[in-house]
Order: sequence, then structure tokens, then C-alpha cells
Amino acid sequence: MTTDVLIIGAGAAGLSAALAAHESGASVTIIEKQPKLGGTAAISGGIVWVPGNRQMRVHGIEDSSADALDYFRSLDQGDIDDATLSAFVEEGPRALAFLEDLDAARLSLLEGYPDYYLDRPGAKPDGGRALDNDLFDFSALGDWASKIFEHGPAPRMMLRETPLGGGTGQVDPAEMARRESGDLRGWGQALIGRLLKACLDRDIEPLLDASGYRLIVENDRVTGATVHQQDKEITIHASQGVIIATGGFEWNEELRQTFLRGPLDAPASPPGNQGDGLKMAMAAGASLGNMTSAWWMPTLSIPDAKWETGEQRAMPVLIERTLPHTILVNCSGQRFCNEANNYSALAGAFHEFDPATYSRPNLPAYLIFDQQYLSRYPLASVMPGDPVPDWIASAETVQDLAEKIGVDSVELEQTVTRFNAHAIKGHDPDFGRGESDYDRFYGDRSREGASATLGPITTGPFYAVEIRMGTLGTNGGAKTDGSAQILDHNGEPIPGLFGAGNVISCPTGGIYAGAGGTLGPALTFGYIAGRAAARRSNS
Repeated sequence: MTTDVLIIGAGAAGLSAALAAHESGASVTIIEKQPKLGGTAAISGGIVWVPGNRQMRVHGIEDSSADALDYFRSLDQGDIDDATLSAFVEEGPRALAFLEDLDAARLSLLEGYPDYYLDRPGAKPDGGRALDNDLFDFSALGDWASKIFEHGPAPRMMLRETPLGGGTGQVDPAEMARRESGDLRGWGQALIGRLLKACLDRDIEPLLDASGYRLIVENDRVTGATVHQQDKEITIHASQGVIIATGGFEWNEELRQTFLRGPLDAPASPPGNQGDGLKMAMAAGASLGNMTSAWWMPTLSIPDAKWETGEQRAMPVLIERTLPHTILVNCSGQRFCNEANNYSALAGAFHEFDPATYSRPNLPAYLIFDQQYLSRYPLASVMPGDPVPDWIASAETVQDLAEKIGVDSVELEQTVTRFNAHAIKGHDPDFGRGESDYDRFYGDRSREGASATLGPITTGPFYAVEIRMGTLGTNGGAKTDGSAQILDHNGEPIPGLFGAGNVISCPTGGIYAGAGGTLGPALTFGYIAGRAAARRSNS
């Protein structure tokens, strides 16, 4: 099989790359090791974070490359490469405009959704950089509708209609019935569905169940790959380049232990993210960057929630720890963080290391809440009024609850008492919870000020669930330049090899800038890589 550009991985980055290469005049082959495509993006919220995007301009929201660069550089911990960061900031708006013009994306403002670090220069407290997907009609995909990765009921709302996006979570029943009968979907399903439809319209059909990748190198240039499909080995020659657009390595225990800076035992991403693309890039001589980091996320594992392949599924914990009448405590029964902080940065608190005890004192951690919470707000799949499942520990007193979960009962009681005294006053002197706009965004916004996230834990029964350290994916991998060319150990491009998505060292380093901070760079570098490979710019 011969093609101009071979793309390995059919997630958001790979599909974006396929469209960019095709529209630049190249023939394209895209392969995916799973029987279904879309990967992590397909089961995500689908939010895309890009500064200076078209929707900001349409709505009169000011932004600039200088603002975005100032924002990132104020957060830099030494893991940002200026060339790739500048490429993302400059090309991001063009990438989204390109996809929108092809009807490969339909994006709308996630109104009022602030950036995550509002005390930094260039941050946008009123939002604009985070974009939501409009609904997409899956019936337009025909048989391909069943070939997009999903887990659980199809999302029939746009994220901006849900509490996650600042909405009410309520849709008129007649409108919901219309969406169900027409198979209209939002979130990451809409993102991947629309990207796939644009590919299919251009006769780009992903080759699924194609695994066991090995790059072909001829005369020091990557010229294709061999793959296995249905017990057959297929050789795909790519005259202009190979783009690796696979996921991260968070499900590969050996790679996790080798590279990550802290424990990770409950990924929220699909189990297929085993580091295949990373190993291919390493075998080709790629230099690596940002390998100790990930898109961290506190997660909750419900015993009966499994992936189709049998692995334990973990659910991101976002709203639950931010709403009133909750706190996070460690195994000593003490609070250790602002529970409403953004999820990626919160990993720093979970990963704290105590040299005196040679242990991580904040793992395991527990979300503590009371009946007030459970009567008003959801917890994962448990809705107000539902029976309390066995995986939620409960007790009539805080002391008895502590004994059930194995934490110091005196410490937990003192912690709850102190928190309650301050929560009643709408102030958290210990960790500043509720002081920022971001803290309050995911809280109960029917309550004013810090009370949107602060509420006393006073009404029994009292409850607890274990919170673990998870991730949406890793964000370290092969280093690239601003043209998405994968670099060797001398900092020189490896001829014919490009990268995009979580397989590369993220252009924003370890910084999760705002909602959609993974998908913005993935779509952008997919676009950059597709165009660059089609031009054979590193020949």
C-alpha cells in the first residue's frame, strides 16, 4: 500500500492531521489500532482551548498572542519550548478556522468560563478561549456511527447546557426527545463525529484494528510503517511522511514507573493508551521532553464500572469536590488543599512527599460530605434521592465515619469543626477556597460569593468516598519543533517523521491553561503536522 502521508492514530490530532494533509494536496492513509476510533477525545467533554480564536473576535472579546504568551510564560516551570509554544499560539486560531471552514468543527463560546490561573498576566477571567461543540447528528455517519469509541449513554447535551459548563442541566423534554430520535450528540462525541464526517466526505476512511506498528526507515528517512491487521502484516509506504498521533502512555505500567514524577493508579482515559507511538518515536531516535508530567485529575473508581476490556474505569472528580458541604482529607483526617482548585494543578497536593516518613501523606485521600450535599447534588452517577450505594461509606457521626474509612477520628472531627466554623462565615483562611472566580464557577452559583463552594458539613448521615490520583492522559513524549517535526537527540528533525497529540512533548509544557487545554494543542499540532508533511518540509 502506498500513500503520500501516513497518520498513525485516529483521535482528534490524527483526524485533524488527515484533513490538513488532504487539503494541502496529499493522499492520506490513517490507521488506528483499536476497533473503534476517537480515543480519549471521544469520551471527553470535547472542550477546545485556543487563544485568539474566531469566536472571541465575533463576540468582541479582546485577546492577543502577546497576552497568551505572557500567560504561559508566567506559569513556566522550565518545561516549555518557545518555538512550539509560539507555534501553538500563532497557529491555533488558524487551525480552528480551517476546521470550521471545512465543517469539521462547529464551536461556540463556553460563556464566562475563566482561564485557570486568574492571578497571572494575560489570563482571561471572563473566558472566551474555551470553546464548546455544537450538537452533531450521528445518523449522518451511517455505519461509521458505531465505530466511534464511547462509554455509557450518548451525551445529548452540549457541555454549556450542563453544570460542567455553567448551565442548568435541564433541556425541554420535547427537545431531548428530538435529539434522541435523531441521535444528536454533544461533548467529545460531537467533536470526533464531525471530524470523521469531514474525512469520510473526502474519501479518507480510517483503517481500524491495525496494530503492531513498526516504522520503516530508509536512507535515514522514515518512509512508512508495517502494521498487523487480522493476522496479516501490511506494509504502508508513505512518500512524504509519517505522522504519529497516538495517545499517551498512562496505561503502560512500566513507562509510568519509569517516567512519571508521582503515583498514578486510576487513569480516566481509555486503556488503549499504552505508549505505542512513544515507543515508535524512541526507536527512531527521538529526543524526549516533559516526560514526568501528565494531565492530572483526581478520580473516583466505582467498583462495577469497567471498560469493555475489563479494566477498572475511573471517573474524573470535578464538580463533586467543588460544591458546598464537601472537603478533601488525607489519611490523617486533615484537609490538605483548596478543593476547588483546577484539577491538573491539584496533583501537586496529592503528590506531596514527606521525607520524615518517606511517604506521600495525602494518599489515599477521601471526599467527605453530608446529607445536605447528597440531597441537593449529584455524586458521579448517584442523583439526589437515589439509594446510597455500598461504595459510599456512611455513618451517623463524623467519628464513626472516620473509623469506617480508617482515618484518625479525632483529627477528622477537629478538621470538620474548623472548616464548618469558617464555611458559615463564607471564608477559608486555611486554603482560600472560594476566593477566585474559577473556584466558584463549578460551585452552586445560586449561592453568592464564596458560599457557592463553601458550605458546612453538619447534617448526618455523613459520607466518604476514596479519591485517587488519575489523569486525562500523559503530556510528555517526542520533542518537536514548531512545524511538528520530531527531533533527534541533536535537536535536528528526523526526516519524514512528525507528531501531534499526547504522544509528543506538549507545546504548553505541563501547563493546563484552561478547559480544553489538551484538545487545543492536539488539534493545532495535527493541523500543523498535516500541512508540513504534505509539503515535505523536512526533506
